[in-house]
Amino acid sequence: MLEGEVRAGQPFQREIGSGLEVLLEPLPSGWILRVLPTSGARPPHDYAELATPPYHSVSPLLISTDFSFRAQDAVGWTPRRFRFAAFRPSFDRLKAAYDRYEAKPGPAPGAEQALAALVAGLPEGTFQIVDARLVPGTADQAGTAATLATHFTTTAHTIESSTAGPTPLGRINWLRFRIFLQLPAGFMPATQLKTRLQLCGQQ
Repeated sequence: MLEGEVRAGQPFQREIGSGLEVLLEPLPSGWILRVLPTSGARPPHDYAELATPPYHSVSPLLISTDFSFRAQDAVGWTPRRFRFAAFRPSFDRLKAAYDRYEAKPGPAPGAEQALAALVAGLPEGTFQIVDARLVPGTADQAGTAATLATHFTTTAHTIESSTAGPTPLGRINWLRFRIFLQLPAGFMPATQLKTRLQLCGQQ
């Protein structure tokens, strides 16, 4: 487990071990959670992105006001569950399956099933919002947000005002969070991670 906090427009970056790091990358609308190698060129897709479908759509990796989520909806979607590739070979297999699935003009036969099978075998992570400061949005709640954002009233938060006035989607100004990661056999956790031993398979 790791804990942290982040302000709007700022990143959060922390090594998790075995050459990987967690990054909360700032967006104009909030943040996106990524798992990336700590060295070398940044790949076009990260180790959590390809392991956490659906693609090109609402994603638990987006802690943001994208896809018509208001700030209070994004905060209310907690905990968020995702998967990630813990090792480079796992990621390479996942990337190859993703490329076959995304092939044009359409996926190769069996590509979707093969990709789903790989994803299902990857370790899980959980992103939990502990506290937040936000300017709430004034728009009506979108249908997707209503389905997912159910814990706003039970999540600690502070409502802030905006000098720019109200907006339809609002803004998340600050988050405190916890990230729980399932670390498979052979993974060498970073020293700052709080770890707890449990049985899990090699990924």
